[in-house]
Amino acid sequence: MNKIERTLVLLKPDAVQRNLIGEIISRFEKVGLKVIAMKFLIPSREIAYRHYAKSEEEVEALGRRSLEANKKNGIVTDEDPKVRGQIIIDRLVDYLSCSPVVALVLEGHNAIAITRKLVGSTEPLNSDVGTIRGDFTLDSYTLSDADKRAVRNLVHASANEFDAQYEIKLWFKDDELFSYHNIRDAILYEDHF
Repeated sequence: MNKIERTLVLLKPDAVQRNLIGEIISRFEKVGLKVIAMKFLIPSREIAYRHYAKSEEEVEALGRRSLEANKKNGIVTDEDPKVRGQIIIDRLVDYLSCSPVVALVLEGHNAIAITRKLVGSTEPLNSDVGTIRGDFTLDSYTLSDADKRAVRNLVHASANEFDAQYEIKLWFKDDELFSYHNIRDAILYEDHF
């Protein structure tokens, strides 16, 4: 069933530094998603940490996923998943807080799934051509691990409804979210226009 959703998107430092802001936002708008909030800022380390480390379980799960990805690439270690997850979080915090980002909230039918589809796989190397990450970056987990940094994948998009709600509240106050109607809403979502 289609439903109106809201999702958080962050255009990360590499997107801003490479002048891809307009190009990326236009991809969301072209499919019918509506920007209902936007700001340009350098995130504090505290906000970046709260964004990435929602719980200790999530940090450990991130570490497990990373170790599994390494295993698929032939790199097997006995590293503790929680330690590995914390290393990744620390790198992500350093990356997100190093330069300006654009934070925005998108709204539309199935906004979370559509946004994630447009963005592509978290690892740019595995992103399909036609996705933001597949078209504009070639970074990989292997390269980022070798350089001891976060993967440069241009965009963050909320993974699910729980994350979207948490992240929107973290980055925006209620009075910074705007509800408005435009002609596109009528064309896309109503029986007549």
